[in-house]
Amino acid sequence: MSVALGDLLDSELAARAAEGDREAFGELVRRHRDRLWAVALRTLGDREEAADAVQDGLVNAYRAVLAGGYRGDAAVTTWLHRIVVNACLDRVRRRQSRPVVPLVRADGSEHDVPTSRDAVGQHEDRLDLARALATLPEEQRAALVLVDVQGMSVREAAAVLEVAEGTVKSRCARGRARLLPLLAPGRRAEGTAP
Repeated sequence: MSVALGDLLDSELAARAAEGDREAFGELVRRHRDRLWAVALRTLGDREEAADAVQDGLVNAYRAVLAGGYRGDAAVTTWLHRIVVNACLDRVRRRQSRPVVPLVRADGSEHDVPTSRDAVGQHEDRLDLARALATLPEEQRAALVLVDVQGMSVREAAAVLEVAEGTVKSRCARGRARLLPLLAPGRRAEGTAP
């Protein structure tokens, strides 16, 4: 009797993927893609860049798993997050060395415009947070996104970023301190109207 891929543990799927089972790797992607996408989007602040980073990360993960790169030292989800975060950080580094001007829609807007006042306020708050996060050094931004936005524990974030737990704590503390004046009530992040 064969077991459905959906019933297997992540580690079992990774083992099957290492043997060349594409469907097993596909199941891993299906299980984790939403969280990987959310981390990439919050790290990069741009949908297209996030989609590209997730794709790059998953291609790298597939190559790594085939080459025996997943050893089981960490949970599969932690390993996948680490690869996608690294792909995001690579994109940030490339963007800093080659600034890109975003394309604007034909109507001149970059984002969908919500219809209600509350939705507009929430949209502005998200934009303010994205702009404020973009001002942080990449290490602080990555730590804050994983811990404060994605809800990972400090231990999980440390595993994803491959740093000590104390390093994650200090990066988060420094990042929060830098964000506080940018996100204070009544003040907009740089580049927005009051």
